[in-house]
Amino acid sequence: MDAVIVTGVSGAGKTMAVHCLEDLGYYCVDNMPPALIKDFVRLAMENSNPVERAAFVMDGRGREFFQNVKGSLEDLKDMGVNYKILFLEARDDVLIRRYKESRRAHPMAKDGSISSGIAAEKEQLAELRALADSVIDTSGMKTAQLNTTIKNILYPTKEVSDFTITVASFGYKHGVPTEADMIWDMRFLPNPYYLSSMRHLTGNSRKVSEYVLKAPEAQLFLETMHKLAAAIIPSYIREGKYNMMLAFGCTGGQHRSVAMANAFADLLEADGLQVIRIHRDL
Repeated sequence: MDAVIVTGVSGAGKTMAVHCLEDLGYYCVDNMPPALIKDFVRLAMENSNPVERAAFVMDGRGREFFQNVKGSLEDLKDMGVNYKILFLEARDDVLIRRYKESRRAHPMAKDGSISSGIAAEKEQLAELRALADSVIDTSGMKTAQLNTTIKNILYPTKEVSDFTITVASFGYKHGVPTEADMIWDMRFLPNPYYLSSMRHLTGNSRKVSEYVLKAPEAQLFLETMHKLAAAIIPSYIREGKYNMMLAFGCTGGQHRSVAMANAFADLLEADGLQVIRIHRDL
């Protein structure tokens, strides 16, 4: 098992870090008492479908349970678990601003003072910070920058991208997919529905697909939109998005939208991208 210990001061971005790790395929456990890690790892390893990558968030919220961290880390080594400790922190003024914006109380501010809570938490976490493999200052970071930083720490020698493109077809008469990033209307193409030999087929059939795609305007659309997608996909990845949905619509979601969605998905897969196909109304 590969494990990541996510720790650091409250308000430094541990929740965002967990979201990043989940997207990278880690099984994440928040607010894990150190004493329970050994039992969890044993359970995860003995499962019929063993957990290969896990992430544990440990911080001051554990209070009295946040004891003997070193002993728990030694247990992980003895069990053959490879782990890294990521410690997230930020400047005091940034932490105070974030707490004021969220209107939440600091978990260690006994007297209601955010500043005293920050100081107490830093003192409690000093030992764990000294053990950290990487200390990340999130003071000026956006979420996408934090995601990139974590990926570079965990996978320094290779390009890591879990970015997927969902290519969907739908019928306008059943409603527009609200989760789509871009929607393209295929009702400008010849409609196989009006040909009796194809009315009861779908865009998944070769006959319908060839009929729809042979139109010059279909080929022009494919070429133009493929260039557009190739130009903007890197920007989506840079901004920290993990999925982009492209939706193709026609009247019923049976013929034109399905054929065009499949053709577009083929182009993206040929580019080496991860593609998910969904024919919603088929």
